[in-house]
Amino acid sequence: MAKLPGKRKAAVIMAALGKESAAAIYKYLTDAEIETITMELANIGKIDTGLIDQVYRDFHEIGVAQQYITMGGVDYARSILEEAVGESRAEEVVQRLSTFLQVSPFDFARRTDPQTITNFIINEHPQTIALVMAYLDTNQASNLLEALDPEKQAEVALRLALLDRTSPEVIREIERVMEKNLSAILTQEFSSAGGVGSLVDILNKVDRGTEKAILEALSDRDPELAEKVKNMMFVFEDIINIDDRSIQQVLREVDTKELSLALKGVSEEVANKVFKNMSKRAASMLQEEMEFMGPVRLKDVEASQQRVVNIIRMLEDQGDIIISKAGEEELIS
Repeated sequence: MAKLPGKRKAAVIMAALGKESAAAIYKYLTDAEIETITMELANIGKIDTGLIDQVYRDFHEIGVAQQYITMGGVDYARSILEEAVGESRAEEVVQRLSTFLQVSPFDFARRTDPQTITNFIINEHPQTIALVMAYLDTNQASNLLEALDPEKQAEVALRLALLDRTSPEVIREIERVMEKNLSAILTQEFSSAGGVGSLVDILNKVDRGTEKAILEALSDRDPELAEKVKNMMFVFEDIINIDDRSIQQVLREVDTKELSLALKGVSEEVANKVFKNMSKRAASMLQEEMEFMGPVRLKDVEASQQRVVNIIRMLEDQGDIIISKAGEEELIS
């Protein structure tokens, strides 16, 4: 079969499946993908049955190869395919999947029920837990972190934040012990995961009690790291998620010149959030201050924004304002 672009193959499959099945598949596609495939369908014309059979066969072989790769690796997939379709065809299929062979470490863990994973790993060494957590999605990782006892929470959080690069050999060995029937596909390069960003993503998902306990423990053990984590957990643009009453309280604590500098270059949504919580006169004066200021250095704007964020965090710590986290229920007065 002549080499067809992927979008043309997808269009052939859609046409062959019929309206009902194709519509069901469309639900899982992005708008861009739908538009691309629809354009191909519109221009595809009459499809030879032989072409349909070959596209089906190609699609099936790639699907089978990906399944075997997930189960036992590239070599395992190649050996199974060689028996089924011959050495040449097997190599062709495996090569075609070359851009998709990067099965992330601990893939089996991400496909497992969060509670099962928690029960499975909860008694492991903190370094092992941190390494696995770095590769879990944030919901699984936050559930796991919440299930640990407070002392272990802090230890795991610290190790996760400081986790940088882990050699493939170490990851393979941990995977082998944790899941003997799975062999992950890893490159020979170091695999980067974890770090402060990973910890921040997880802490943004856990309950506030867990978050507070971990940040307090980090502050005791590594104040500089704790401050970095806190700074990343709430950025200036997040003020759009603060309720109006809290915004007004924040504005009472911020100097006008500081605020005008912090607002330079922000999105219209952020600026409007601030302006609508000021009197018309105050908002007008602030806008005039920003215009009069002229061009400013980015680092000065960022420093000013950070000082405003510090005020917001201080007010939250004092209980004067509440910052809603993603997924939390809205408050009513």
